[in-house]
Amino acid sequence: MKLTVLTALFAMTAAVYVNAWAAGDPERGRLKAATCMGCHGAPGMRNAYPGYRVPKLGGQHAQYLADALKGYRAGLRAHPTMRAQAASLSDDDIEDIAAYFAAMSAPGN
Repeated sequence: MKLTVLTALFAMTAAVYVNAWAAGDPERGRLKAATCMGCHGAPGMRNAYPGYRVPKLGGQHAQYLADALKGYRAGLRAHPTMRAQAASLSDDDIEDIAAYFAAMSAPGN
């Protein structure tokens, strides 16, 4: 009896955990990420100052991307362009965009 209860609890916990990591919809994210692709999808894109490559987001972990966007939106990350881009995104928008980029294959730089 105890094993059955523990197994059921484990299964319920695992289902919640999996859903938490798979919250976004990549197809909706594709539509929402059009602005992102101007920089993050352009081969060889560089900032004028400081001089560094713009990160390519394809293949990144969805939770990392969602956390980064939420950090920009909250003002915890300093890049002014990204803060402006993330300011109007809802949690659902962020999850969808993160799912879209995570579903892509990682590009070569």
